[in-house]
This record gives sequence, structure tokens and C-alpha cells, in this order.
Amino acid sequence: MKKWLFSILAILILGGGVFYVVKTKNAGKHNGQTVQTVQAQLGSIEDTVEATGEVQPLNRVEIKPPIAGRVESLKVDEGDKVASGEILGWMSSTDRAAILDAARAKGPDELKKWQDSYKPTPIVAPLAGIIILRNVVVGQTVDATTVLYAMSDKLIVKADVDETDIGRIRMEMPALITLDSYPDKPIDGKVFQILHEGVNVSNVITYPVKIEPKNVPPFFRSQMTANIKLISNKKDNVVLLPEAALTPSATGGRQVMVPGPDGKPLPRDVQVGLENGDQAEIVDGVKQGDTVLVVRKRYVAQQAAATSPLVMGGPKQSGQGGAQGGQGGGKRAP
Repeated sequence: MKKWLFSILAILILGGGVFYVVKTKNAGKHNGQTVQTVQAQLGSIEDTVEATGEVQPLNRVEIKPPIAGRVESLKVDEGDKVASGEILGWMSSTDRAAILDAARAKGPDELKKWQDSYKPTPIVAPLAGIIILRNVVVGQTVDATTVLYAMSDKLIVKADVDETDIGRIRMEMPALITLDSYPDKPIDGKVFQILHEGVNVSNVITYPVKIEPKNVPPFFRSQMTANIKLISNKKDNVVLLPEAALTPSATGGRQVMVPGPDGKPLPRDVQVGLENGDQAEIVDGVKQGDTVLVVRKRYVAQQAAATSPLVMGGPKQSGQGGAQGGQGGGKRAP
């Protein structure tokens, strides 16, 4: 009885082993790829050009003193908006500063006398804009080369566009600006100038493109790093599929795989419109709600050959064994 049970157990184990080997081999033939089903959906698609750049003034003006002397007062600070012709501060010429210092030593009455008779010189804003730099303090001695203030009429964004993409840029093109400092606060803008002279940095040619924000936010600062998405084309309410579902057809066009009546994938020619590297617009061949198969190849890790001489512990070469055998055979019997 025990022998009979052992025999049945041995047959079951042997049969299971054979089934496992056969199944593994067959699975290896079909597991080289995976199949995923997706449905065509309506949505929006954009064709964009991405670039990096920075916030900078449209026109940057440095304000220098009209005369050499000493700064007596400053009325504005960085970030303040000023009008053209507005007085930004007052300064004394070198002579006035010396006279006031001498009068101050004689008392307040003498000081007031000379202050009333010897008026200070105003520092005037040359245009309307925003103060972006205050470079001096009250009491500082300056000359005609010292920068007192720097101001900008308006902050814009300058994008550096690769020469391979510059042909796709046009005036009034919409853009989306995202600052590294404020990634969750994108700003709408549009292209208003495309410069003609490129810049060569490490053999990469880029062209400056100036973008005007629709509304300049209060957190804009000169020299901030910006990521710009220039929208070359945009379509709404179109049929979309992942680009991974598209393959070349035998006629040189594009095709997708759809489930056949017997469950086998069947190719279907499609006409493709706008693409952005992730999704594709399907103009004809697939409609909203259609099921499409996405076939992807599995990644199979490469294995080193067992006979490679670089593999540690691999089989020894036959020449080495033969040499050893020959040496052994050459020994004389004692």
C-alpha cells in the first residue's frame, strides 16, 4: 500500500515539474510585451516650445548725481513707484556741505541761515517706473559717477530660445511664465519682441525672446529665474490618444491596434493632427470612446554568458586542462 502511494506521489511531482517547465517556456515567448487598453477621449492639446530665462527691466535707468557732494535725504526706496519728474531725494554740493558743517559748529541759528540761503540740489526721476535699486545712504559723499538709484519702467521676461525652435516663435504668441521662486503662481504673457542676434554659449546658439506679462505681479523681482512655455498651437475638444498607441503603418502613415472580433489585435489606419510628445490628436480613424490597444515591450535584463572568460568561477578553458593533462601524462612511473 505504501509503495502504491509513493508511486502516485512521484508521478504527480514529475508531472507538475513538466507542466511548470512547459508553461515557463510558453510564457517566455509571450511575456516579451504587455498590452494595455485605453479609450480615445476628448480634450485639449498644446504644441509648446519650452525655454528658460529671467525677469529683467524693459528699460533700466541708472540715476547719478548732477553734482559731486553729499546725500542729505532720500525720499523713496526699492519697490516704490515714482512718476516722471518726481523728486527722489536731496543732496548738497561739496561747497554747500562744507559751509553747512562750519555753520553747524556756530549754532542752530547760523545753520538755519545758510540752509535758507543756500538751497540743496534735487535728485529727480527721469521717467515713470519702479525703483529697483537704492545704492546710497543719507550722509554718503558721492561724485558724478556714483549710482544713486536704478529704476525700471516695466519688468518683463527674457527667454532664451534654442535656434532649432526659433522658427516656431511668432509675435503675439501666448506664453506661460513660471518662476522658480513661485512655482504655484503661473503668469500669462505674450511675445512682443524677437531679437535678431543670437548668443553662443558652449556652441549652443540661443535667441533672446522678450515676453510681456499680462499683469505684472507684486512678487516679480529683477533677475528671477523663469521657466517659459511658449504655446505654438492649441486645440480644444479634439479626440486624443497616447502617442505610445501609434505605430507606423505599411503605407507609411500611422496606425493603431484595436481589438478584433475574435479578440486578436487588428491594425487600423488613422490620421494624426497635433502632437506634443505625450498625446496626439486623432483627426480620422478613431472616435471618442473607441478602445485602442497600447503594446509595450517588457524590459529583459541582460545576463552574462556562462562561458565568458570575464565571469568569475566560469568553466576553465580546455587548453588549460589539456596542458595540465599533458604534464601529468609526461611523468614517468617510479
